[in-house]
Amino acid sequence: MSTGTQESRLFATDGDDGLPPPRQVAVIDIGTSAIRLAIGEIRSDGSIRTLDTLTRPVALGKDTFTLSRISRATIESCVRVLRSYREVLDSYGIADQDIRCIGTSAVREAQNRLSFRDRIYIATGFQVEPLDTAEVSRVTFLGVQPTLRADPELDLARAVVVEVGGGSTEVLVVENGQVAFSHTYNLGSLRLRQTLESLRTPVHKEREIMVSQIDRFLDQALQHIDTGDGLAAKLIALGADFRFVARQLAEDGDDNGGETLVGVPLERFRLFVEEVLALSSDELVQRFRISYPDAETLGPALLAMLRFADRLGVTRIRVSAVNLRDGLMQEMASQGVWSDNFRQQVMNSAIELGRKYACDETHAKHVAHLSGLLFDSLQSLHRLDARHRTTLELAALLHEIGLFIGLSSYHKHSQYLILNSELFGLSRRELMIVAMVARYHRRASPKPMHTPFSGMDREDRVLVCKLASILRVAIALDRSYSQRIREFSCNVEKGRLIVAIPGVEDLSLEQIMLRQTGQLFEETFGMPVLLRRSRL
Repeated sequence: MSTGTQESRLFATDGDDGLPPPRQVAVIDIGTSAIRLAIGEIRSDGSIRTLDTLTRPVALGKDTFTLSRISRATIESCVRVLRSYREVLDSYGIADQDIRCIGTSAVREAQNRLSFRDRIYIATGFQVEPLDTAEVSRVTFLGVQPTLRADPELDLARAVVVEVGGGSTEVLVVENGQVAFSHTYNLGSLRLRQTLESLRTPVHKEREIMVSQIDRFLDQALQHIDTGDGLAAKLIALGADFRFVARQLAEDGDDNGGETLVGVPLERFRLFVEEVLALSSDELVQRFRISYPDAETLGPALLAMLRFADRLGVTRIRVSAVNLRDGLMQEMASQGVWSDNFRQQVMNSAIELGRKYACDETHAKHVAHLSGLLFDSLQSLHRLDARHRTTLELAALLHEIGLFIGLSSYHKHSQYLILNSELFGLSRRELMIVAMVARYHRRASPKPMHTPFSGMDREDRVLVCKLASILRVAIALDRSYSQRIREFSCNVEKGRLIVAIPGVEDLSLEQIMLRQTGQLFEETFGMPVLLRRSRL
């Protein structure tokens, strides 16, 4: 809502912990109505300190949501802003590998997003990375998780984290520290404003139209938020509009381990929303000294949050200083390595999806377990990392969900269901890989005419083949659906992979299955797989 560092003064923290020199990083967030820059330092203990923030208005959302493309004039406005940011980053001496430049819904949905990204790269050297909705959910969770953990009341409650942006609304539900639901809805403050303009809505009808649009989104979201089990719901608002509200209305703030939540009583918020909705954009600019683009979207954003609060039955809204840049810096601090806790959140999301499609959960979990053991045992063959292990386990959990549709070609149904579902924390590329690994868990090997496999780049095609090969062996080991094989050892002997299994006398079922499906492993790794009984 404001330019420079003034926006975060209410939430500012500082201090010097005396650790070795930190690594300086930067995040550029190309949003619907502004381009924001955050510069921070990552200390040796993994903590992050924000050094500087800048905000400059742009009209990306207006272009994308009305024209479906970004105009030449707006592109050049973005170039000018980003060139100025480049000068700032050069003055800090921040290298390109320590800069992450992302685009949200206005960039992601623009028909000319590729030419937009190319123009930005040519003019500034910044590589714009469109952030898809699943990635936004992941980054939001990474950013807000420290705040939730630091406050016992929130850590044990149902925390409903909502960010009403210009183009979309992000809803993240965390129950007892675990992600229960996440989704991004195409309802944003700028979209609402443009809906009113496209309908030429009379002023006295604007609120009615907005409430109708907002409630349609709320009806969908609230289906996934169980408020009847006695677990208290706490509403946490993210975003510049609500940090602005906090500066106007804050009654109390709780310092939670360096992260500040500002409490806004609902009734004071309600009166403020009524005041804002009664003013024109020009009057809002004069009254609150905000930019005109911010004034246009302030009312719709606040009304959406008010409706959400009323439907949840809360008496106070907690406003957090956390934003998308914070989560992205958390990712940079971890260097893309998922923590055990975050990995479990992703796995839980897959388990819930499997339950939705009535899969055999016991078998699926055991195959995932065997897949992980095989992955570890075959590290010298596949040379993949821990993130790929998680991808394999996700595919194992979901490889049979296509049976919900029918037995015939169910592997293709599994692929379809995965691709058309959301798994918390996974980008579209990662979801595609999970879907393709599940698709190839049966007999047929990938072929050039298979889509979307043929459209993947070589690195991803090879990855799918490696993981699907391992998954096939894991499935064969539980061909009896009895979970009787729980341990094994792997050794390469005379150009063959020998899987030695103790304590099982009859391996005929497993051997038949492996003869039917093991060809892909031999094609990928250059050796057949044999099962062998071994003594304990």
